[in-house]
Amino acid sequence: MKRIDMSLLVLLAAIWGSSFLFMRVLAPLLGPVLTADLRTLIAGLALVVLFFILRTKLDWKKNLRHYLVVGVFNSALPFFLFSWAALGVPASIESIVNALTPLWGALFGALLLGEALTLRKMGGMALGLAGVTAIALFGMGSSRAELGTEVLPVLACLLATVSYGFSGAYIRRWAPGISSRAMTASSLLVAGLVLLPPAALTAPPLASIAPSTWALAATFAILCSAVAYLIYFRLMSSAGLTAALSVTLLIPVFAFLWSWLFLGETLHPEAFAGAALVLGGTALLNGGGKKKAGAAAG
Repeated sequence: MKRIDMSLLVLLAAIWGSSFLFMRVLAPLLGPVLTADLRTLIAGLALVVLFFILRTKLDWKKNLRHYLVVGVFNSALPFFLFSWAALGVPASIESIVNALTPLWGALFGALLLGEALTLRKMGGMALGLAGVTAIALFGMGSSRAELGTEVLPVLACLLATVSYGFSGAYIRRWAPGISSRAMTASSLLVAGLVLLPPAALTAPPLASIAPSTWALAATFAILCSAVAYLIYFRLMSSAGLTAALSVTLLIPVFAFLWSWLFLGETLHPEAFAGAALVLGGTALLNGGGKKKAGAAAG
């Protein structure tokens, strides 16, 4: 990998690692639905305007159904689930579970695309799920995990990665001809519009939200969705998909660092053991040969 590509990979991991920190801060202030909605709506609008200026065709009439499916399963649903989970679990825990995304990508690839589910892939899945189980039951340091405050938030993160995995397989089977730029910008905007009604119903009074909170939400959307996806697709084109997907192994490193520096979060030994299992399972999949384009998570 070229030096510039390695720099982009580290930068992308640092940005997506910070997304869990943003959610941890914003979700208690805005609520999880509005947090997810602002992330998708602002980023989608920014990218649509940018690509309009660059004369990138989005083909809304032709591809609206695909934009809706991918918008829901690759943005609206997982972003909401991670934001809701951020109310109860540390940012670093969320980032560990997020690393399961390639495992579900492999499973849906087998179910929807007929890809081989090899012994290596099944071993990676088993390791990853064992790691998430350890995190859910013991990762918060308590002798007995509480269902509502510890287990359910981890399961919400797990469901978010399932949603990412499905959307990646969906794109590869039913929407392979849509450009990555058009899919990203349009699906983010559609996700923001889908989340708008529930966000309006559940949001705190707008007058009670400080200007600094709005600014933080805008920064979150532009940095962690708009800018991050532009870097991701640049990395895919220059270094290849396998190199780009390896970002999932680096994201928890930066999530640990940012949450420790800015939130003072620390993890218990059981969480580190679970993280080792999850990342080990992901490494098995990432080393398993050639991969096709799919959805990104962060």
